[in-house]
Amino acid sequence: MNKQELELLYDYHYWARDRMLAAVEPLTPDQFLRDMGSSFRSVRDTAAHIYSADWVWYARWMGESPTALLPMEMFPDAASIKAAWTDLERKVRSLLAGLDQNGVDRRFDYKLINGQPGSALFWQMAQHVVNHASYHRGQVTTLLRQLGVPPPKSMDMMAFYRERQQ
Repeated sequence: MNKQELELLYDYHYWARDRMLAAVEPLTPDQFLRDMGSSFRSVRDTAAHIYSADWVWYARWMGESPTALLPMEMFPDAASIKAAWTDLERKVRSLLAGLDQNGVDRRFDYKLINGQPGSALFWQMAQHVVNHASYHRGQVTTLLRQLGVPPPKSMDMMAFYRERQQ
């Protein structure tokens, strides 16, 4: 994978995030926090988990190894998730902009949250972040449907490519 492909992948990542958050923002506090019995209790917890995982991987790229995900309670509403994620996006895009091919192919050693050692190439880690988010955005879509509210606009990668061609 090269830098241009990574930047395009992250353009997709943030485009899909924005679609998900646009569908989440109109929720009432009860809908946002309601325990739905899913992998993560609520829409809030699922969206916050996606952000938190993105944050963990960025921290690893910065030489840190967080020992826990961020507490879901720090996000009382969709706006708080969006604000934190927008700030993180700026940092990630800056990191990507400064990469050369050696940076794309750089191996990172880090510790998993449970303390076990991990090691991966940057492009593999970056690709994982986007794939992980896609999985959980699908869960948010299901939760929104279960709440009886409109789901996000299509977040399919092909919809992203089609939109960019227009």
